[in-house]
Amino acid sequence: MKWGLVVFAAVFEVVWVVGLKHADSVLTWGGTAVGILVSFYLLMKATNSLPVGTVYAVFTGLGTAGTVLSEIILFHEPVGWPKLLLIGVLLIGVIGLKLVTPDESGEKGGEA
Repeated sequence: MKWGLVVFAAVFEVVWVVGLKHADSVLTWGGTAVGILVSFYLLMKATNSLPVGTVYAVFTGLGTAGTVLSEIILFHEPVGWPKLLLIGVLLIGVIGLKLVTPDESGEKGGEA
């Protein structure tokens, strides 16, 4: 559950980052603002029981990968093997950090 908060926070980070680039109406700007609020609320809740540094690294890594993939899928940004390879390396690092970081109970990883 604790790591699930980080994953959901990253999803909302993707929403607001993409929103910053593409918002062009009151409704889309409102969605962007909601994305910011929800993202940081979930991030703060996760840091109550997980190490701040690791949570932030995982949050930004997932958010970065999600934003790049969203731009490729939704807005047809150019994509090549180097970009996909680097996203893969980033995700491997994020997963590795999660697996080796003990949670509040001292167990590594924990449930997502």
